[in-house]
Amino acid sequence: MSETTSATSRVLVERVAGWLMNQALNDADLESVVRGCCERLHAAGVPIARAQMSFSMLHPLYRAAGFAWRRGQDLKIDAYRHVPDGARAAGGFTTERFTKSPYFHLVQHDLDHLRRRLDTGGAAEFPIFDDLRKEGLTDYLAYRSAFSLGTGQGMLGSWSTDQRGGFADPEIEALLRIQDPLAAACKQAVRSGMAKSVLSTYLGGGAGERVLSGRIKRGDGETTRAAIVWGDIRNSTQLAETLGREAYIELLNGFFDAMAGAVADAGGDILSFIGDGFLAVFPCGRNQKESVAACKRALAAAEDAAARMGTFNRDRKEKDKEALGYGIGLHIGNVMYGNVGLAERSSFSVFGSAVNEVARLEATTKKFVTPIVASEVFKTYCGGDWVPLGRESLRGVNAPMAVFKPVVAEAQAPAALVDRGTNRNVSDAEAVVLLYRRRPA
Repeated sequence: MSETTSATSRVLVERVAGWLMNQALNDADLESVVRGCCERLHAAGVPIARAQMSFSMLHPLYRAAGFAWRRGQDLKIDAYRHVPDGARAAGGFTTERFTKSPYFHLVQHDLDHLRRRLDTGGAAEFPIFDDLRKEGLTDYLAYRSAFSLGTGQGMLGSWSTDQRGGFADPEIEALLRIQDPLAAACKQAVRSGMAKSVLSTYLGGGAGERVLSGRIKRGDGETTRAAIVWGDIRNSTQLAETLGREAYIELLNGFFDAMAGAVADAGGDILSFIGDGFLAVFPCGRNQKESVAACKRALAAAEDAAARMGTFNRDRKEKDKEALGYGIGLHIGNVMYGNVGLAERSSFSVFGSAVNEVARLEATTKKFVTPIVASEVFKTYCGGDWVPLGRESLRGVNAPMAVFKPVVAEAQAPAALVDRGTNRNVSDAEAVVLLYRRRPA
């Protein structure tokens, strides 16, 4: 196919490049950038039938993200989880299919591009080409773009067409013209996503959004109403002294997976992990309807956490380990979000009398030998069946507080432990990102 017969419009391709730069300036999300670029290239006359892009990520759960676009279909999105170092070889990192992939070839040979015609017949150089041929694709162009030298952050991708005769030179020129603006827009989107995930991981979703919106000065903050959950481990000091560092950290993570995981799954905002405990909130309005809903969600989360801890302790018993004691306190009241600390080193947290009260309330689970306790105001909003435990004078709280425990159904199915950590199945897309990161600078 000659240049004069190509349907690609250089003017429209330049418009796509300009659109990508605007996306970088406007903090667009990665999915929108990828989808918008592919659709606009196709509209500009570039005959792409398939596009695939993989990105390395800075995220506590996910190492990579992959996007697959096909003409006339929805964008397919995959998030590839972290895998432990010992699981990589077993998980497929060195599989023949991957080591014979175009992406592996690009990185291993320090290439920026790789183009192969698919309509010439003969044995496929890479196994993926057999699949592409079955889709009727005729030409393939792979590329890579590093976001920052030496960091392992970057993008690997490919363009394919089903056009008879494959890509014409003007079409390859258009794809090369787009590569740098696409990488710039994706880099900005990835970094924005990184910032959000890091803030959410270390501060909690609500607090992270507040910091990202610019509330970073000492003294910045607000007051909101919320159902509050405080969870804690029993005998933590003794456990830390007897178990050793690694075993104790493993125990803590198992506890947080069960307890805090149940709260997070119910929509609670985990604000902080305080030693061997955690603080979470279910924000609500100041009206009764929203308060009732928040308290019911908090109670459901606490009961789910107790069920998960039951499974956790049964697993420990099977390994001849002692059951782990715990307590959960439930309360509702006004909490203050805000920045406190030094002018040059502040921390975004939540505090106030209601936070102090729920922490003291949770401590009464030891006296009453029950895993869940709640304040009277929480019980009133939540409704349901409760057992009064008496009135307690709590340290730091002016007036004695009435304490209640929920009536939980005796026959409760054991909750399955949720693996919130790793997935040992390593895809080809994730494997190339692992290779990209491990490659010497």
